[in-house]
Formats: sequence, C-alpha cells, structure tokens
Amino acid sequence: MQVAMKETVVETSAPPRGRRRWFVLALLFSITVINFIDRQTVSVLAPVLKQTLHLTDTQYGRVVAAFQFGMMTGELPMGALMDRWGVRLGLMGAVLWWSGATAMQSVARTGTQLGLVRFWMGTGECGNYSGGLKVVSQWFSPRERTLAIGIFNSGSMIGATIAPPLILYLLQQYGFRAAFLLAAALGVLWLPLWYWVYREPSTLETKSAGALTSIAPDSAPTRVSIADRSLWAIMFCRFFIGPVMQFYWYWIPSYLFSARHLSISQIGFLAWIPFLLGDIGGLAGGGAAGLLQRRGLRIDKVRRWTMYTSSLLCVASLFVPLARSTALAFLLIGIAMLADNFLSANMFASMTDLFPEHQIGRVTGFSGVASGLSGLLFPLLTGVLVDHFSYTPVFFLVALMPLAGTLSLFLLGRAGYTCIAREAALTQEVSR
Repeated sequence: MQVAMKETVVETSAPPRGRRRWFVLALLFSITVINFIDRQTVSVLAPVLKQTLHLTDTQYGRVVAAFQFGMMTGELPMGALMDRWGVRLGLMGAVLWWSGATAMQSVARTGTQLGLVRFWMGTGECGNYSGGLKVVSQWFSPRERTLAIGIFNSGSMIGATIAPPLILYLLQQYGFRAAFLLAAALGVLWLPLWYWVYREPSTLETKSAGALTSIAPDSAPTRVSIADRSLWAIMFCRFFIGPVMQFYWYWIPSYLFSARHLSISQIGFLAWIPFLLGDIGGLAGGGAAGLLQRRGLRIDKVRRWTMYTSSLLCVASLFVPLARSTALAFLLIGIAMLADNFLSANMFASMTDLFPEHQIGRVTGFSGVASGLSGLLFPLLTGVLVDHFSYTPVFFLVALMPLAGTLSLFLLGRAGYTCIAREAALTQEVSR
C-alpha cells in the first residue's frame, strides 16, 4: 500500500514576516466570494426561474445536477493544469472560463439551455479549490494551513451571505437577468489584481519570507496512484460531505418559499443569517485546529477531535422539518451550516496532511470528482423526494452524511495518519 511522502518542513519560532502570502490569501478569499455569488444566483432566483421557465422541482434538480456534472468533469483537468502550469495562469483561465458561462445564463430561455450553461460554468468553477488549496500548501506552514484554508473557504459563506440581498435588489430594480451579468463582471474585474499580485514560488523555496515550507523540486513526481488508500479516504470523505453544503446553497431558498411560505423579499432579507453562521464555522474550524496544534496535539488527533465533533453537530439538520417556528428552523439550519463548514476546513486541510504539495492539485481533482458525482446524484434525488414526499427525508440524509464522510476518512486513511504519527514521534525523540 502506498503512503504519500511529505515534503520537508522547516519550523522556526520566529513569527512569520512575509506579507505577500496574506495578500494572496485575500485574493483567494475574494474570488471564492465571487464564485459563490455566481453559484447562489440560481438558487436565490429559483422561485422566479421555476415560474419563468416552467420548471418542476425535479427539473430544477436537473439544472443543479448539470452544474455538479460540470464540476465533476472539470476536476481532473483543472487539477492537472494547476500542478503542471502553475496557479497564476491556471486560476486566471478558470475564472475567465466560468465568468463567461455565468454571463450566458442571462440569455437562457429554457430549463435545458440553463442546464447546459450551468454545466459549462461547473467545468471552470472547480478550479477555484484545486488552485486555492495548492496555493495554501505552497505559501503557508503546516500549522497555519488549516486557518488559511478556513479563511479561504469562508469566502463561500460570505458569498452565500451577500448573494440573497444583492440578487434581490437586482431582481427588483433591473430584472433577474441582470444578476447573472453582475456576477460575471465581478470575476473579470478580479483578474488583473491576481495577475499583478501573484507570483509562483521558486522550485526550492517560496518567495515569501514568512512561508516556512520547502517546495519539492521539479523532478518530484506529480502523479497520484489510484491504489493509494489515502486518496480513497479523501474521495469518500468529500463524496459524503460535499452535497451537504450544496443542499443548503441550492435548495434552502426553495424550501423557505414552498415549505415555510416566505416571500421572495423575506428570503432576501433573512436567508443570509445561516450563511453568516456558516462563515463563523469555517474560521472557527481553522482557528481551533491551529490552537490545538500550538498546544502540542498531533495532527492526526487534531483532525479526529475537530471532525468528529463537528460532524455530530451536523445532526441538527434532522430537526429542521420538525421545528414549528421558522425562527427555530433558521437556528437549526445555522447550527448545521456552522458545523459543516467547521468540518470542511479540516477536511480540505487533511489533503495537505496526507499528500505533498506537488500532488495537491491532482488530489483535489480526484476528490472533486467524488464530490461532483455525489453532487450530481444528490440534487436529482432531492428533486424526486421533494416532489413525491417532502423535504423531511432530505434533511435526514444531510444530517448523517457528514458523519459518514468523517468515518470514511479515518478508516481508509488510517495508514497515512499512522505514518504521520510515527514521524511526529520520531521527530520528538530526536529533538530530545
């Protein structure tokens, strides 16, 4: 069984002094915000789109699934592109590609047309994470990575928080098609900033004085073995955890409209609240992992503590359809989203635990295929369940899937984390 070898890590007690990596992280955060405004546009407009394009819940589920199929299709090419050609040009190409698709949604006249454009959009948007995780693994030390990933990933919640009131305003003032055009324009405006700020690290050491991780030489193999159990651990983890937050992104406005009988204006005014809690969860997940590491807890134990605890909190979703008041339903959704984003920060960081930097793009791509597959199947299942039953069985599934993903990571990835524990024990013994 193959266990990925980690890159050489040099830790010092001096505080990081490099500033460029924080500017880079700010840009990753901002493009993730834009990315999720793009994604949320369809979900916030779902009640309007269903009426305008004459879509049932099952047909709307197909539109959501088309986007996820695009994500799944684009994951491996995007991951390979980031590893081979670098993140500077790779991420620029991805943003330009998906921004074009976002703009084209404004001219869709049927559900089929909207689904095809969403597929195109998905093939580009998957590059956000394969590029972002590679940047974090290059520019941040192991003790900083979970926090950096939490900050970068929190852009998803900020984007989802901003989207409802912003899109509602555009809908009321200019019509729903204007929302797609603005979202596309934001991505295009980001491109020159990234080109100006970002530079690829050298092959031996990062250009940032504060980044403490040495980078593998060009001769290091970037291929990832499909027989590696650690890879399957990551893939199964994302397979179960990925659709949970996607359900909240794409279906909560429809749930509030059809099951809780909120108006479009009320949804725009209130729907950002659970996403704000989700944003707090992402930052807390990164901060908690960093704090536990600074207190001397081994990384394998850090991941177990943070991921099992947060996956159990995700069970709050189970009680959402049972809540009699809308306020309590909002609170339960917020708790579940906080816990799931807390979990996600550590899930993405686990890739940097188990694999070296020069393989991160491809590992993210493989895991994205697994997430894309479940993201393709789950919206279809959701649409059928909602049309024929209710939202109750869907909330039951999203309550338990995070725990299934966490179990998969530590059962299949046991050898990888055992190797990390042995290396940590050896290092501690040598230091004595």
